[in-house]
Amino acid sequence: MTTAPRPKAPAPLGETVLSVKHYTDSLFSFRTARPAGFRFRSGEFAMLGLMQESGKPLLRAYSIASPNWDDALEFYSIKVPNGPLTSRLAKIVPGDEIILKPRPTGTLVADALIPGGTLWLVSTGTGIAPFASIVRDPEIYERFDRIILTQTCRTRAELQYGNDIVAETLNHELLGEIVAGKLAHITSVTREPTGGLAGRVTNLIESGALFDAAGTPPWSPERDRVMICGSAAMIADTKALCERAGLTEGSNAKPGLFVVEKAFVG
Repeated sequence: MTTAPRPKAPAPLGETVLSVKHYTDSLFSFRTARPAGFRFRSGEFAMLGLMQESGKPLLRAYSIASPNWDDALEFYSIKVPNGPLTSRLAKIVPGDEIILKPRPTGTLVADALIPGGTLWLVSTGTGIAPFASIVRDPEIYERFDRIILTQTCRTRAELQYGNDIVAETLNHELLGEIVAGKLAHITSVTREPTGGLAGRVTNLIESGALFDAAGTPPWSPERDRVMICGSAAMIADTKALCERAGLTEGSNAKPGLFVVEKAFVG
């Protein structure tokens, strides 16, 4: 008796870098060509990276920041000093080539949530990347009455990418009409004075300041759904706050009331 060979995973694809934008000394975004037939659900991540001198690809998980209708793929990244991948990726320029695996996946998708009234997108740092895709997906506004995007960073400069995405969405000739009155954007910083909210998002949730800023009551299982992406500490603490509010964790196999992403870049 013989065992059938396991199907081989699709080989990584080489894709051309179209543009690069540096926001701070530690944050940048880039756009690449999109492979023919490359499909994904808003909020998923893909494995991407660069070819090493050994001839083997060095790959890490990156959330796809572009909406699923975009002709190109967009990614948002931190620059990790001496990081095996990001220290090299931060130096790419248009015309360079990145390596991309053709099978995206992830749990930050609407299919992993039971339908509800308000969808909260809670992020820190580059954890906003999957939400940059979600807030530009017209279908998400058919599933939820309101989308509240939050981002907490150390400084105001680190909020710029999210600010740009939201402004672009609100002013888009087609999306603007769809999201008007339904998309809210709440930011906070932790390491410099600001005229707005200050402090860790988990503290703002516990104190109620986040809900005051949004003009809503605290989370409830009947109304609210939550997606969480960012640092490991924030994910763990926000997950605990969701559970304290009576929200249950969901997955692609069993939809729930909140979901988290645990793919990190280094």
